[in-house]
Amino acid sequence: QVKLVESGGGLVQPGGSLRLSCAASGFTLDNYQIGWFRQAPGKEREGVSCISRSGIRTGYLNSVKGRFTISRDNARSMMYLQMTDLKPEDTAVYYCAANRSPYPASCDLVSGRYEYWGQGTQVTVSS
Repeated sequence: QVKLVESGGGLVQPGGSLRLSCAASGFTLDNYQIGWFRQAPGKEREGVSCISRSGIRTGYLNSVKGRFTISRDNARSMMYLQMTDLKPEDTAVYYCAANRSPYPASCDLVSGRYEYWGQGTQVTVSS
């Protein structure tokens, strides 16, 4: 059974940091590009970051560039999103997602292409 489980969310003050983790099971992670998405109350879901199958290529939403770092550990079937200098506008439910891709060195943030999704983890940035 395919499963993605996020963890690491929580309440943090502005300027703080969090590391989100996503554990994958039921499929071979090496064949999938990974994306992190978020959805704030009353807003549409948006792509935050992606990483290619090989880990060579990454992509970021402009507003998080320089603050967030995506990574993956295929051997452990784990994906991560390190978030620093968090801002109140980063408050959202964060989801990890996987998209089977034939291309080892590309990724995108087109949510409709992602087949598997986690349940999400809440990140709240507030003083």
